Amino acid sequence: MAFIQYEGIGITAMGAAVPKHVVRNREYTEVFSQAEADEIVDKTGIEERRFADENTCSSDLCLAAAEKLMADNEINKDDIDLLVFISQTPDYRMPATSVTLQHRLGLGNKVIAFDINLGCSAFIYGLSVVYGMMQSGNLKKALLLDGETRSKVYSPRDRRSAFLFGDGGVAALIEKDPKFGKSIFSLNSDGSRADLIMIPAGGYRHMSSEETVKEKVVDEFGNMRSDEQGYMRGGDVFNFVIREIPRDIKNTLAYTEKTVDDFDYVVFHQANNFINSYIAKKMKLDSNKIPSTIAKFGNTSSVSVPLTIVSELQGKLDGKKEVLLSAFGVGMTWATGVLSFVDCKISDIVEVENGQAV
Repeated sequence: MAFIQYEGIGITAMGAAVPKHVVRNREYTEVFSQAEADEIVDKTGIEERRFADENTCSSDLCLAAAEKLMADNEINKDDIDLLVFISQTPDYRMPATSVTLQHRLGLGNKVIAFDINLGCSAFIYGLSVVYGMMQSGNLKKALLLDGETRSKVYSPRDRRSAFLFGDGGVAALIEKDPKFGKSIFSLNSDGSRADLIMIPAGGYRHMSSEETVKEKVVDEFGNMRSDEQGYMRGGDVFNFVIREIPRDIKNTLAYTEKTVDDFDYVVFHQANNFINSYIAKKMKLDSNKIPSTIAKFGNTSSVSVPLTIVSELQGKLDGKKEVLLSAFGVGMTWATGVLSFVDCKISDIVEVENGQAV
């Protein structure tokens, strides 16, 4: 197991944007019965989600979040040296969405811009990448943008995923300052489990065709999806999570010589209430230290960790706060981050409709 350590790098400001359209899961009964909807909501804890309309992409959500952050903090655009965009629902196959965001944000041509394609652990991975570049270079400020429109890639006729996923975008401003002290990251992957969460067609191994876009019955329960819509083997994912995530957190804590009591907040990936409650109980965590957005945003993939910070910790990160981040997902990949927030300024969440902040 490898740990990555950085010194004097941290998040100084954050913002987020969500689609204006609210989907209430107990009313999500066009395909499923009221009894089925209520049962799933009771099990997952997901009451509401936000769905992007056909004119809104992940980049639009990140653009709105970044513009709000930059305006609220009076950021000089010439000071931004790096822009990293995280998503598995980018605008195009090519070019990279980060490059189009550099232009839309009005940043200079000398800005480094690239995408990271990774699943639910990607915000923690992305932080490590940006921290590393900031540590080794003369970069002043970086924007880490993370956006997903997962509602567009899961079938509304597949009971196992239809009630879970929502959309959102976040922006984090990252800077150098000795006040942040040490940050530790544990990053992990297991490609032998790549088929646990997958969109099997639409890429370059199984390219789009008339057959891949057809919805079909996929099991004995009558669930339907196309080969270009995502599936998840929930039971196998749960077994993976309860084995790997507590172990990774414990190993990270041992490396940092900290205990769970040393943290002001523990922010988990928002998969569902049952998983997070199980991990919290197993780790003997204080529930008052675990912010949650599962009920109102659902599973927003890589966006869920930072969106939870923006939504639930606004005004609570004054002074120095020790925060533990933990996420897992597509790949399978999983990550733990130990970092300090020092006077982090969090903007109000922006709503987006037809690609524009409203």
